[in-house]
Order: sequence, then C-alpha cells, then structure tokens
Amino acid sequence: MRFSPTRLRALLASTCIIGAAMLSIPSQAQAQNTFDATSGWGNYNRMFAVDSPWNTRPIRPKLGTIELRKPVFNPDWIPAVGGGAYSLEVFKGTASDKPMTVYNVPDPDSAKTRDIVLPHWPAGVAAATGSDGHADIVDTQTGIVHSFFQLRYTGGKWTATMYSWSRLDGRGWGDAVHWSQGARASGVPPSGGLIRKHEINDGAELYRHVLAMALPSQSLANGIGQPTYVAPATTADSTAYSNTGAIPLGTRIMLPASFDHASIKNPALRKIANTLKIYGSFVVDRTYDTAFSIYVENGAKFTLMPNGWDSGVVADLERIRAALRPVVWGESWVGGDGKPVANREKPGVLSMRGAWQLQGGGVGPGGFDTWQQALIFPYTEKKLSQINYSTGASHVSWSALKTGDRMRFTSVASGGATIRLQVRVGTALYFDSSNLGDGSSVAFTWPNAALGKISVVLLADSGVYTASKVRGVLTNN
Repeated sequence: MRFSPTRLRALLASTCIIGAAMLSIPSQAQAQNTFDATSGWGNYNRMFAVDSPWNTRPIRPKLGTIELRKPVFNPDWIPAVGGGAYSLEVFKGTASDKPMTVYNVPDPDSAKTRDIVLPHWPAGVAAATGSDGHADIVDTQTGIVHSFFQLRYTGGKWTATMYSWSRLDGRGWGDAVHWSQGARASGVPPSGGLIRKHEINDGAELYRHVLAMALPSQSLANGIGQPTYVAPATTADSTAYSNTGAIPLGTRIMLPASFDHASIKNPALRKIANTLKIYGSFVVDRTYDTAFSIYVENGAKFTLMPNGWDSGVVADLERIRAALRPVVWGESWVGGDGKPVANREKPGVLSMRGAWQLQGGGVGPGGFDTWQQALIFPYTEKKLSQINYSTGASHVSWSALKTGDRMRFTSVASGGATIRLQVRVGTALYFDSSNLGDGSSVAFTWPNAALGKISVVLLADSGVYTASKVRGVLTNN
C-alpha cells in the first residue's frame, strides 16, 4: 500500500532539509562492466551495495518479544509467500532500449508533477495487476532503479501516480535527503528484498539478502505507542494511524538461531526459513489479514504447494509465524562479502529541491535535477544568481536536527558554481556561510527552535562561459 492522493499532494507541496552525495551518471563502459555483471553487488542480478541494509546481516542478534499476529477477519488464511497482484517483475533496461515518457507523474523528490523520460525502456514492461500497480525498471546503463506506483498504459501513453528512483549500487533505502526512493509504503523500491526468478533454483541453501515482508494492520504500529517507521525506513502509509499493532515499518524480523529449519520437508520453504535465520526480513509494506507476506518476483512460477494443498507446509508456515521476532540489536554486522560493515559517510540533511528563483525576481534558468540531486545551470556568459526559500525542516523522524547539534555545510560544485546557506530564527539571521566553491565547508551549531521558527535559505551562483552545477551538503558534525 502507499500514500493516499491527499497525503501525496501534501508531500509534493512541501520540501525537506535533506542532502546526500551527488549523483553522477556513470559512463556506458562502466555501466556495462558493473550494472549488468553476473557477479558482485550493485547489478541487475544482485541489487544494491555490498554493505546495503539489504545485503547486511547481524551477528548474534538479540530478538524482541513481539509475535506476529494471526489473521483477524479470515482465520483460515495462511501466510503468503509468492508473486501475484501486489508483487512485481523487475525489468532490465539495456543500451539498445529506446527512451520512453511516463506522463504527468507526481514525483515527491522534485516536489512536482511532471513527465518522466526514461532513457532505456525495455520491451514488455507491465505493471502488477493489483491496485498498487508496481513496476521497477533497472537501467543497466545509468545504474538507476526506476520505481512506479500505479503504472498504467492507457490512451496510447504511460501514466503513473508516483515515481521514485534509487541507485542500483546504493543503499536501496531512502535517507534524510532523498527520503522516498521507491514505491513501497516504507520508501523503498519494490524490487528491494524481492526473491528473484534467477535465485529460486540456484542451488544455494538460502537467499543471500534480506527478504521483503509485508504485515497486516493488526501487527503494524500506528505512531502512538511506537513510531510508524524506524530506520532504515523513511516514511509510512498515510493511513498508518488505523494500525493496531506495535511493529514499525523498517523493522528487521528474524527467526531465532535455534529454529529447526532443517526439519522442514518442503525445500522452497526450507530455503526461506534458513534465510530468515541468517538475514531476516525487512517490514516494507502493509498487507491485508495474512500473518505475513514475503514477495517473490512475478513470472517465477513459484509455489510452496506444487502438488495441491499441503497440510505440512501450512503447519510449517504457522511454526515460522510463531517464532518470528523483531531484531532489537546485533552484536556486530557484516556485509554481503562477510566483512564487517564500516561506518558509512554521514548522511546529509539538506535538499536542493524546490523553486529556484532569480535573486532579482522571476523564474531562473537553473533548476533542480533529481537524478543528480543538484541545481543545474545552463551555459551562460553572465553570472546567474538564484535563491531557494522553500527548504523546510526534515520530516524523517530519525534524522531531525536538535538544538546544539554541530553541523557542517559543504559545497559540491563544478564549472565555477558556488552555494551559500543562511539559517534564520524567526526574522533574525542566525548563520551565513558566505559563498562556497567546490570542496569548501564551514561549521556551525544548530539553533534553538524555542527562540523562533527555524528557516533555511539557499543561494547559488553559476559559473561563467560554461554550464555548471552545485549542491550543498549539510551533515551532523
């Protein structure tokens, strides 16, 4: 499930204090060497970075006590493991595929409803048949996962009600900058954690990544006793208030190490149970009245009961449900290569999105590019100065800035562009970075919101006799 139209319109009208490393589109040669590789990480077959949360597992995790609840309205319904209307197929874009436009799509990252032009649109794209209409396209030339919600082909053109994107070699989750990086309720691409077609009969004893799981409203938190989402999730359903459980989106759910998966006779379910012991699953979405749902890629012809109803499989599914628990913490964490996960770069908390006006008035020629997360200036023979008043406080709960936080503002630029950050408390100017060129940075302390409303203004100047681009990165220092 995803946002209601009302909630999505509200999000498109707002912006967040957010920022991350500048996205650079790799060369075609690099893309061919990495994004379409058959080994390693960050490619079509094994998505996201080796130390992405999807590819990371805990060592000696401590599990909590909350049990997944049984169906309430349909007590005979069993946990779902498979494809179907609310799963999806992952389509691969290649160098030979032509561009395609998806029209009039709400895009929370750019805070606009706009036409999305994908440079490589593969043949045979079709959205899942459920009301969510998921479809993910992995572009192996640019390294971007394009994620659509309610994708439809009508009247001779493609439309959708939401678009998000994620780096194929990135985290596979949103962050405080690019908070929604997929069309699941938790802000992740539906391809994240998906059991892929090529993995099912690969001879391995487990899937070597975290699985994607959906829980019903009776298990999910409503934001009162527990938050509706926790890291690495960055958002939740707009109707999460109606949930009656205690498990936030973004929670990792695992089987205890003592769980006897070897006694499961069905090999497909045994492989899943073993994965739940080693990697676990992330709660990414809400389902209806099944104790849990684990997503399998459409077109895989996957079934736990190839010969008809199997009471043994039903009993094992119930045994799995009764044993699954949220992960409280891990003694340590290792990536997909078995190496300890080092501390990643500090996440940014400043966005470049919003309306960039000319400082003298009027709409500027420079604009925010969502794929580069930067303000892009065209070629000019006279310096262009633009300003963005629309940046606001981050709505990602676990990234909210607090009074006294030590902050560092850094410029990432090319072509001679500069950027400047001003922070105001009420009407008073609290901090001014001055104009910063590429690589320059300055530190300051985040103000006290009790003294007045905190607002942020970004000012940027272009380079001259060249195209240029710039972004500001604000990190907790």
